[in-house]
Amino acid sequence: MSAAAARLAAGAAQLGVPLDASQVANLLRLSAELLRWNQAYNLTAITDPDEVLTHHLLDSLSAHPDLAGEQIADVGTGAGFPGLPLAVVNPGRRFTLIDAVDKKLRFIAHAARELGLANVSTSHARVEVMQPAQAFDTVIARAFAPLPRMLELVAPLCGAATSVIAMVGRWPACEGAEPHSVPGEDSVPAGWRLLRQRRVQVPGLEAERHILLLSR
Repeated sequence: MSAAAARLAAGAAQLGVPLDASQVANLLRLSAELLRWNQAYNLTAITDPDEVLTHHLLDSLSAHPDLAGEQIADVGTGAGFPGLPLAVVNPGRRFTLIDAVDKKLRFIAHAARELGLANVSTSHARVEVMQPAQAFDTVIARAFAPLPRMLELVAPLCGAATSVIAMVGRWPACEGAEPHSVPGEDSVPAGWRLLRQRRVQVPGLEAERHILLLSR
């Protein structure tokens, strides 16, 4: 096993996401394809393979324990994060990766083909104007928009039973404040409930990370 493979497997295990050898290989292949495409298409500001492993792969996998149901929407997915890594480790779930930037969706479609991910589809759309035939079981967003705006944008994808996962940095932004009463970008707007929050320590990533689980 290469050093990168060992680091990835160990980091994922620390997050409670055990990986088999094929999943490790697929995630490292995803990293390599991202960096290869990035040279021409500028998909991510991260260009170091070690940082792709921590900032994209492991950071994405940190949300795995919070997924619910079979139909998952990744809103503002960018180059496919967290959706692609989560699809690798959740072959029984279907992931719809949504973004308004065509070149990023082209990369996602390419990566899904290369990795044999039949459970990934893309949607080239602005999420606020989408009208899905049925609500998703889980909607996830990573650093997509301040929380109140994010919840407003994803509302068309959500039903009464939908879980919304917000992957954020510091929570709450105002030290000592109650999460439900923080003004501004941290506040949970009327009509939504913060079910739980947890701080995540992503191995190798010094930045603060929290995962919020919300519902209507």
